[in-house]
Amino acid sequence: MKTVLFLDASINGELGNSSKLTQLLRTKIQEEIVEDLTVINRDLTQHPIPHLSQAEMRAWMTPHSERTIEQEKLASLSDELLKEVELSDLIVVGMPMYNFGVPSTFKSYIDRIARAGKTFKYTEQGPVGLLKNKKVIVMAARGGIYQGTDKDTQTKFLSDVFAFIGLTDIEFVYAEGLAMGESVYNDAFEQAKQKIDELVLQVAV
Repeated sequence: MKTVLFLDASINGELGNSSKLTQLLRTKIQEEIVEDLTVINRDLTQHPIPHLSQAEMRAWMTPHSERTIEQEKLASLSDELLKEVELSDLIVVGMPMYNFGVPSTFKSYIDRIARAGKTFKYTEQGPVGLLKNKKVIVMAARGGIYQGTDKDTQTKFLSDVFAFIGLTDIEFVYAEGLAMGESVYNDAFEQAKQKIDELVLQVAV
């Protein structure tokens, strides 16, 4: 069985360019993997995650047997998100660029799954990621062209934060210049589609 987690973070929902890219990959995967495929869909805009609070973090650190009802409720969101990640063989992230960074809802998501003792641990040599044997594909949709420049803060952040929890097998599909005219838009999507076709052959094995 292969389980795929799709994370969408576009404020434009299904009309967002990053969402269109994740939908292309979702359709291709469903066509190629016809048996024992489980798809988990999480839209971080339709179901936004609030900013992390001290009370919620304290709830994680409190043993289950000692938690109050309110603490159990606070901890349940992170526990649910962690379970989805742990069950998944492949994680697909629809990533728009807003003001040179990731959407705030995605940062709130990361704050819930990067948990000491759950997805990483501290050692004398520094933090060690605990998640293994999972691939991450990031669908990066941008209005301008930033790949390979100092303004592309997303690629480093995403590579670093996923590696922090143990996920070092990460690939990026870029669709850039989407606000720079129809011709550039069409070319960018065509190149992204070709990359998606290549990745589907890899993950369908």
